[in-house]
Amino acid sequence: MKKLKTSCPAEITVNIIGGRWKLLILYHLFQGVKRFSELQRSVSGITQKMLTQQLREMERDGLVHREIYPQVPPKVEYSLTPLGESLRSVVDAMSHWGKMFNEGGLEREAVGLHIAQPGPAQSKSVTQQGRS
Repeated sequence: MKKLKTSCPAEITVNIIGGRWKLLILYHLFQGVKRFSELQRSVSGITQKMLTQQLREMERDGLVHREIYPQVPPKVEYSLTPLGESLRSVVDAMSHWGKMFNEGGLEREAVGLHIAQPGPAQSKSVTQQGRS
């Protein structure tokens, strides 16, 4: 695993678990060991090629362990490593925030999502832009 250089540590996390599929794969692996076909059924819309690619990247980054059983037909199971498990609180927090936002429990004004102050050249305030 190579070290990433950035001025924002959150960017490292996004580089490791970002994209459309990795969070969903992590979410389902938090529930326990899964076979490839179980993951493919759980992650709606992912192709076999993309799931394979994402799992390989996650294995390379040390998040996922791949166990191959020498039998016919081959049996492969995926589980989280301790490093992958360490992302549980991150994904749980994101899930909680998403649920609250989706249910209308978070109002932009209430949580300060209009933090940026408009400059003198701006004709609309940030809160007005969010409402238009």
